[in-house]
Amino acid sequence: MSVLRQRVKTFLKAEDGPTAVEYGLLLALIMGAMIITMATFGESVNGLYIAISTATSTP
Repeated sequence: MSVLRQRVKTFLKAEDGPTAVEYGLLLALIMGAMIITMATFGESVNGLYIAISTATSTP
């Protein structure tokens, strides 16, 4: 039991774990923002591309 307790203490004191968690949270927030932005403006941008394509196409 003492070995397990020592490993838990070592894990909690290590600074690599929190750094990885912070990067993971940052990545999740960025991905969430990207998904919300794409969902919000996706149709508008698609319509803009279609309008440009139609206007520049030759008959």
